[in-house]
Amino acid sequence: MSAPVLSIRNLNIDYIGAEANFRAVKDVSFDIAPGEFFGLAGESGCGKSTIAFAVSRLHRPPALIRTGSEILVDGRDVLELDKDALRRFRWREVAMVFQSAMNSLNPVLTIEAQFYDVLHTHKGMSREAARERAAELLKLVDIPPDRLAAYPHQCSGGMRQRIVIAICLALNPKLLIMDEPTTALDVVVQREILQRIDVLRKRLGFAVLFITHDLGLMVQVSDRIGIMLEGELVEVNDAQTIYRSPQHDYTKRLWASMPKLHGDQIRPEAGA
Repeated sequence: MSAPVLSIRNLNIDYIGAEANFRAVKDVSFDIAPGEFFGLAGESGCGKSTIAFAVSRLHRPPALIRTGSEILVDGRDVLELDKDALRRFRWREVAMVFQSAMNSLNPVLTIEAQFYDVLHTHKGMSREAARERAAELLKLVDIPPDRLAAYPHQCSGGMRQRIVIAICLALNPKLLIMDEPTTALDVVVQREILQRIDVLRKRLGFAVLFITHDLGLMVQVSDRIGIMLEGELVEVNDAQTIYRSPQHDYTKRLWASMPKLHGDQIRPEAGA
C-alpha cells in the first residue's frame, strides 16, 4: 500500500476558556490514501470541522492543538511548518472548500480577478497566463470560460460552488478538504457537484476529505467513512460496511434517524 497523503495521529484540540477548557477533538487517528475519497460524518459540534481546520493550520485562539498531536501530509509534519512554509503549503498541498463556500467569493471582484489573485500570488503568473489557466479550470467544472467576466452575484448558487472548487484545484493540491460543501444547494445540484468532483479526483489524482451530516449522501461517493461522536472517532470502515453492517451503536442510530421512503409511516398521537 502506498504511503498516505494525510496521516493524523493522536490529534487533540482544545478550546481554551477563562474558567475551563473544552476538548473538541479527542485522540483522533486516521489515514487517507492518495486518490481516496474519505468521508467524515457526525452530528453538529462533534469535531469534524475542527479537524479540517487543523489539517490546514487555520485555527485561531482560543483553539489549541495539543502537544503530541501529529498531522502529516506526504510525510511532512504540518504542525512544524513556519509561516513562510505554511503559506506555500496551503493551496499547493491542501486546499479547502469551506462551509457556505458559494458565499465566500469576493462580491466586488470578477471571477477572473479571483483566479488571478491565487495564480499570481502562488505561481507568479501574468494576467494573460492566469486567464488561460482559469478558463481551463472552469471547463473542468463545466462552466463556460466567458463567465470569467461575471461577478459572483451573476452566477447561480451551484455555479458559484463549482467556481470555488475550480479555484481550489488551481495549484493541483494533493488533498481537497470539502467542509459541508453542498449544504445550501438542492439535491439535484448536490449530486451534480459531487459527481463532478469524483470525475476530477479520478482524472487528477487528488484525495478528498468530505465532511457532511448527510450519511446517505456520503455512502454514495466515499471509499471509506469515519464516524465522529463528541470529539472521538468511533468507527472507520469502507462505505458499504458502514451502510450494511455498522458496528458502533451511534452509527446504527444515525442510520435509524434518516427518513425512509418505504415502510410504515409513524404518525403522531392525537394532541401530540
